[in-house]
Amino acid sequence: MRMDQSLNKTRAIWAIAMLACGVVAISLGNVASAQGEQPVAAKAGESVAPIRALLISGGCCHDYPRQGIIISKGLAQRARIQVDVVEEGDGKKDHQVSKYNEANWADGYDVIIHNECFGDVKDEAFIRKILKAHMEGKPAIFIHCSMHSYRNAGDIADGWRELIGVTSRRHENARPENVVNIMPQHPVMHGFPEKWTTPNGELYVIEKVWPNCTPLATAFGPQTKAEHPVIWVNTLGKTKVFGTTLGHHNETMLSEEWLGVVTRGVLWTVDKLQENGQPLPGYEGSGIVPIELPGLKPIPEKSLPATR
Repeated sequence: MRMDQSLNKTRAIWAIAMLACGVVAISLGNVASAQGEQPVAAKAGESVAPIRALLISGGCCHDYPRQGIIISKGLAQRARIQVDVVEEGDGKKDHQVSKYNEANWADGYDVIIHNECFGDVKDEAFIRKILKAHMEGKPAIFIHCSMHSYRNAGDIADGWRELIGVTSRRHENARPENVVNIMPQHPVMHGFPEKWTTPNGELYVIEKVWPNCTPLATAFGPQTKAEHPVIWVNTLGKTKVFGTTLGHHNETMLSEEWLGVVTRGVLWTVDKLQENGQPLPGYEGSGIVPIELPGLKPIPEKSLPATR
């Protein structure tokens, strides 16, 4: 009974959000089987436009200026992805990103990458503006502290969490995470090792996995004494989502394991990933080289992906 009440409450939240934006709500009971769709490759000799991604970045607790460099360059090296970066907040938890106040703020982009940390934003109308684009089908990537953003916003926060696919409000102490690949057959996890210890980490405690979320990798939390999803995919209506709680430290983001799986996650959400984990023909990247981060102490060489 409690689960039914929770689902009904979530349905009401999404319906209110859609009505407030002047569109029809997507029924949570009619989830499209996006995974069954076959991506279409470019024809031989045909050039393709790059995948256009918008990275929303900023807030407290992380090195967002350099993470923007890592993500934009790292993805472009591995697939034909062009990333535009909007970074705001100046370390504040209650900043409202100006981009979200633009009419049709996600137009012109194939996918939105959320790497923001605004846990004290509580304006429900503002959060509905963010949700609207994704409720209409815009693919999404959620990284690390985006899981904790808008967590104090009342009932609308569950709409954000259902979109992401997991609920998290806290994390364990910082330490390397022992990540286990539990879905090696999934195209997003092709090339990801069976087990991987992150250079550093901050394990997020996952309180709930929402019904349409598929965990792909987990890590054990010694403080909570439980396994927690750290990489997953989610679908909500026609919206495809990739998420990972990994990525607190630059060392982790610079690794081939992290950049590789996030790149495949982006490709999966926009139907440009083959079953073997490779981009569709025409969507190959520029080639992997070490990423330099100006104005920062050198990252340990062992954490950099090999040039190839």
